[in-house]
Amino acid sequence: MSKDQIIGGGLLVISIVVIVLYGYIVFFTEWSTLLLQITGFVAVAGVFGILAWIGYTLATTPPPKPIEEIEKELEEELKKLEEEAKAEEAKSEEAGSEESESKEESGG
Repeated sequence: MSKDQIIGGGLLVISIVVIVLYGYIVFFTEWSTLLLQITGFVAVAGVFGILAWIGYTLATTPPPKPIEEIEKELEEELKKLEEEAKAEEAKSEEAGSEESESKEESGG
């Protein structure tokens, strides 16, 4: 058996025991009202705790840039890349023409 299977089996057994114990307390003891109150409180606190966390995250996270601003930045970067490519192409053409001229002068 792998470690995951052992953990899965343990979770299964624990869950069944908790379900049976919860049902017993709710239906057959005088503690049912208290248990239901605790269960309701935990459920409500959990849901609203998650909502509070979402609200906090929304309130403290800076808004994203507008799409127009991002498009302008991309256009500027694209223009820079095109200019760099043209400059490199011009350099390689100059280097190629200088090599051919030096070969012609040396009698190559």
